Amino acid sequence: MVDTFDFIVVGGGSGGCAVAGRLSEDAGTSVALLEAGGTGDNWVVKTPYALSLMVPSKLNNWHFETVPQPGLNGRIGYQPRGKGLGGSSAINAMVYIRGHRSDYDHWAALGNSGWSYADVLPYFKRSENNAEFNGEFHGQDGPLHVNKLRTDNPVHETFLQAAREAQFRIREDFNGEDQEGLGLYQLTQQNGERWSAARAYVHPFMATRPNLRVETQAQATRILFEGGRAVGVEYRQADQLRQLRARREVIVASGAFQTPQLLQLSGVGDGAALGKHGIAPTHHLPGVGQNLQDHPDFIFSYMSDSPWFTGTSFKGIGRTLAAIGRYRSEGRGPLTTNFAECGGFLKTRPDLDVPDIQLHFGMAMVDDHGRKRHWGTGFSCHVCLLRPKSRGTVGLHSADPLAPPMIDPNFLGDPDDLETMVAGYKTTHRLMQTPALKPLQQKDMFTANVRTDDDIRAILRERVDTVYHPVGTCKMGVDDLAVVDPQLKVRGVGGLRIVDASVMPTLIGGNTNAPTIMIGEKAADMIRAEMRAN
Repeated sequence: MVDTFDFIVVGGGSGGCAVAGRLSEDAGTSVALLEAGGTGDNWVVKTPYALSLMVPSKLNNWHFETVPQPGLNGRIGYQPRGKGLGGSSAINAMVYIRGHRSDYDHWAALGNSGWSYADVLPYFKRSENNAEFNGEFHGQDGPLHVNKLRTDNPVHETFLQAAREAQFRIREDFNGEDQEGLGLYQLTQQNGERWSAARAYVHPFMATRPNLRVETQAQATRILFEGGRAVGVEYRQADQLRQLRARREVIVASGAFQTPQLLQLSGVGDGAALGKHGIAPTHHLPGVGQNLQDHPDFIFSYMSDSPWFTGTSFKGIGRTLAAIGRYRSEGRGPLTTNFAECGGFLKTRPDLDVPDIQLHFGMAMVDDHGRKRHWGTGFSCHVCLLRPKSRGTVGLHSADPLAPPMIDPNFLGDPDDLETMVAGYKTTHRLMQTPALKPLQQKDMFTANVRTDDDIRAILRERVDTVYHPVGTCKMGVDDLAVVDPQLKVRGVGGLRIVDASVMPTLIGGNTNAPTIMIGEKAADMIRAEMRAN
């Protein structure tokens, strides 16, 4: 006997948790959620500081790598992605950002009706439970807790002072009327604990909704098709191959890398490329795995003996251990850090309509995503390019469903991206050289000898990598490379929908967790409307 559900959701990340949680609110609708990782509800996930353990390692992390990047001197990049309920929202820096209103208006202008800023704002508000902001742009009744920082770190005021000295605007709310400026980030936390998409949409209901079945350690291996329609999913769990059947739809929410991989393994993609791996095409859809976009990111890093920063030193470790008691009793202090506590959005040229770079000011030195450790404490500042012109791909290394996908972000592949990053470097460097921040810098870890534009280009190619925002590989649209239509239905097959960041036609100007949750909310609404119409 094979169990049958109305909907099977493949992938328990930000989009999958949101759509599964919302659809299962109706007791008459049965939902199965398949997640390749664990339940994502232990202290490691809940403790914000522990992201420093997860991002560099295989702990709750797929730990992917890219193919060699010509734009980065042939380096192989690193792509951490969350593995477990909550997906990357269980290992990320928890920054709550939606992107610029123009991003969504651009989606609509590309032919994606229903996806303008005015269309998506209600879903951002529906998901949000914001403890600080209310009104036209915010919600306070949703399942996703959003709060201000609880680290009580005095360096926040130093950062704001530096912004004033560099003549940048101060912004209290990056998700309101305007975005440009620097300030303190809001986080997806509650009482100082991480609030992942799983804590918002799935964990509270796993034991109370008979119509919601959650299978963890269950990695999907292929989508089952009959007569041009998706009817089920095959998955591997405890070394056994199992199947589930879907009466209404299979909803793939495995993320920008693994959603196109699963489609390709199932025969949906470019027929010629699939044939090279011995995969019989189910449906020729050449856009699957194309249009990969990600934010290229450069990090300034400084050694500092200020007590405000963390790191690998006797004093730093001692301060962290001393903070455990306060964290357990109050949910406050250094262990609530997301590391990227401050930042914002800036323009590299005054004639730009919207900010083109984003900063993340971090409370520790960062080298190679934390995989290279340095003795001492310090701080860092990321600068990423918000709307790169470069486009990459996701393909298959082999037909083995347990093999990682082949990831090529093509970072700095377009020469304009390199030149905008040069401007972003200079803009960020100006902030780092302010009277407020300069005295904190004992040693410039990577950029002390960078003086000319050619020096900047060289250090960028040497050190740029992802800031963890891949999107676009099953893009929504109406053109020939579109994989899903504006209702997120896969073109040319029945019973198959995609609900994750892979459907974004273009990269939004900001962090991608909140927008992916919004996509899950909107997808659930569209599905329920179709069910009522039928």
